[in-house]
Amino acid sequence: MKITVERVEYAEIESMRGLYREEARCQIIHDSALRRSLADAYLILSDGRRAGYGGVWNKHYPDRIMEYYLLPEARQMAAPLFRELISASGAADTEAQTNMPLMLTMLYDYAEEIRVENILFEDATTTRLCCDGAKFRQSQPGDGKGENEWVLEPDGSVAVSLSPGSSSPTRRNDRVLDVGGSIAAWGGVLFHYNPPYGDVYMQVDEAHRRKGYGSYLVQELKRVCYEGGHRPAARCNPDNIASRLTLQRAGFGVCGRMLAGKLRPPS
Repeated sequence: MKITVERVEYAEIESMRGLYREEARCQIIHDSALRRSLADAYLILSDGRRAGYGGVWNKHYPDRIMEYYLLPEARQMAAPLFRELISASGAADTEAQTNMPLMLTMLYDYAEEIRVENILFEDATTTRLCCDGAKFRQSQPGDGKGENEWVLEPDGSVAVSLSPGSSSPTRRNDRVLDVGGSIAAWGGVLFHYNPPYGDVYMQVDEAHRRKGYGSYLVQELKRVCYEGGHRPAARCNPDNIASRLTLQRAGFGVCGRMLAGKLRPPS
């Protein structure tokens, strides 16, 4: 068997990414990296035939494998194909969502010093939280929150979606929680992920914390997400206990974790 791995333009592997996204059946939290050129695409060939592809970060986490997909007929060769991807790309690290089996297997088989970077959530329960005196509404100019503030991804990138035909980042569905004319909390839903998922984010003003505003806001953002034809998802830093509890009170349940590790030197 002759294995070839070559760096290619994103268009070369885009059709296989369609299969990858369909099989995932979960939110892929770094879904936009390859198409936004934040990661390099690698085509994997076995005896001259397409076997799959890999993605390797060039920004945020340089030299980390962030995607690995094989066509069904090539999956029995997952190990040698992955080793060749490591060699051809010069990767030093790899990552995996625990709810995506192929990448998770490669992480456990080839990495060490494995750590949790994010806790991943899916909608699990419909809640009926109430918040007397709070008005959930679209953010407006002059609010000072929401639309005028950028939210950062854990990798340092701006948590935004891209408008069709535009390279300029924009956010969608920004909302605030107005309590007596004061903005107690703000957030929205981000759509630069694999359909039909939307990523719920939120923040509560320090003076208004521990009053239930965050969970109520998340509940309403979930509703907005569904009304727009998307499935709500979320994630948080594993050390952020307050955010995790807020998400869970609003009906989110843990569905996985994002893990990362250092690739072992070849034996």
